[in-house]
Amino acid sequence: MPHVYVTGHKNPDTDSVASAIGYAEFKNLVDPENEYAPARLGDVNPQTAWALEKSGAKSPKRIRHIMLRVKDVMARDVAVAHKNDPLRNVGLTMAQRNISQLPVVDDDGSLVGIITERNLARMYVRESRGASSFKDSPVSVGAMVEVLEGELLAGPDRGSDGQLWVISMGVDSMGKSMKEGDIVVVGDRPEAQRRAIELGAGVLIVSNGVRPEEEVLQMAGERGTGVVLSPLDSYVTSRLIQLSVPSWEIMSERPLTVHPDDFITDITEQVMEVHYRAAIAVDENMVPIGVVTRTNLLNPRPRRILLVDHAEIGQSVKGVEKAEVVEILDHHHVGDIETSSPIPATFDPVGSTATLIVERFKTAGLRPEVSTAKMLLAAILSDTVILNSPTTTDRDREIVKVLEEFLDLDAEAFGREMFEASSDVSDLSGEQIVNRDAKEYGTSSGDRVSVSQIETVGPGLLERKDELVAALESLRAENGYVFSALMVTDITQGGTQLLCVGDCSAVHHAFDSQPREGVIELPGVMSRKKQVAPALLTIL
Repeated sequence: MPHVYVTGHKNPDTDSVASAIGYAEFKNLVDPENEYAPARLGDVNPQTAWALEKSGAKSPKRIRHIMLRVKDVMARDVAVAHKNDPLRNVGLTMAQRNISQLPVVDDDGSLVGIITERNLARMYVRESRGASSFKDSPVSVGAMVEVLEGELLAGPDRGSDGQLWVISMGVDSMGKSMKEGDIVVVGDRPEAQRRAIELGAGVLIVSNGVRPEEEVLQMAGERGTGVVLSPLDSYVTSRLIQLSVPSWEIMSERPLTVHPDDFITDITEQVMEVHYRAAIAVDENMVPIGVVTRTNLLNPRPRRILLVDHAEIGQSVKGVEKAEVVEILDHHHVGDIETSSPIPATFDPVGSTATLIVERFKTAGLRPEVSTAKMLLAAILSDTVILNSPTTTDRDREIVKVLEEFLDLDAEAFGREMFEASSDVSDLSGEQIVNRDAKEYGTSSGDRVSVSQIETVGPGLLERKDELVAALESLRAENGYVFSALMVTDITQGGTQLLCVGDCSAVHHAFDSQPREGVIELPGVMSRKKQVAPALLTIL
């Protein structure tokens, strides 16, 4: 995950995409401690696609939300236990890692269970007035040697399902309770060692690191008794033998699992409900790849995002209200984005956000990459309609001159080529036309409206008026807008024809104009930002 996403608004236009590319490049130069990655929130329109191809710039990665996923917060260094590992190994791993649970896997690495501190505690406090028995979970001699860090002196490595005895009684009393195949722990007492072998002990464990006499070892070999030398005293030896049982004996089956791409908001309640307060992140083969605990979910650091060319929740990425917005750079009105702490925020009334970015390159004595510079030039010419829009400022004109010299091209010719290449929308459906550059605005009463804009060369698009009106109505109904409008802006004539569906009284009032044959004529109106949106928001 990059440190900071730099992204424009939904239905990205050329300024939105170019600004994300340009400002990410600038921030990476002046702030090397963070990584800035350009992003976009939708498909690029034909004009932006042309600019990307013409400039050679790489299209930003598309992101659909900024919400945290399991993979953003989980611990990736996952310790696991095999289902046949002795419990002693599990306990040591948990202690060394300071963790309270350990996933248990099968031979193929897939998850089969989980061992928690509760599982271990229950085993320790389980009360029994009789000898410990391994009848239900046979333990191998090799496992005993491993947990005791001992030595196998005689006999094969085989499983034992007998009872466990620690001999403190007299030799004459040993035969009263012991049975053939039992496990016997005894210290430096040769007579007791021999008696245990005579009684058919399956495993004789000699404690305190005192090697038994050769006669005892020979006798054990003849009777098939395994002999293990433990460096520990009899009490600790017996306790550790109990931890020789395999992990599957006490593990909890069907542990809570999650996918790395799950939203943490969707799994938090489940994690809080299980007693071990954790979930195992698994891949498609059920192999553990991460662990997410309650601690990971309490106060996770949100994703970081830098907004360009917008400052409204309705125009921003899904989940922006839960993200950490680190900066806003915009040339529109102040929106409704809220932050928990002060951040740099620029709302500067120029024709394009790209103008602000090039100015920052100049001030810092830096130059953008050639491909980035072409994208920024395309953005300025797009937003200002080749410097003819009423939003155009002297600063935009100055920056266009700077970019002309740097790129050694004619900006006006470049802009006309761009508009001509992208003005043909004959292959687009009405739905695509009204959605590709639609912006949502909120009213003081909490209602919402939308205004789309399409720039054309000539008036031919209105021949599809009925199709466009139907698409507008679908957009309005789907989102619950009070009205939805479409600006069909002719860059050659310098005016706009407006289509509107829904309660359009505010539109009629704002422009003091009634529709003729369903079209509101707005001569000289070319800018949604400066001429249309402010007039509508004032009325609304």
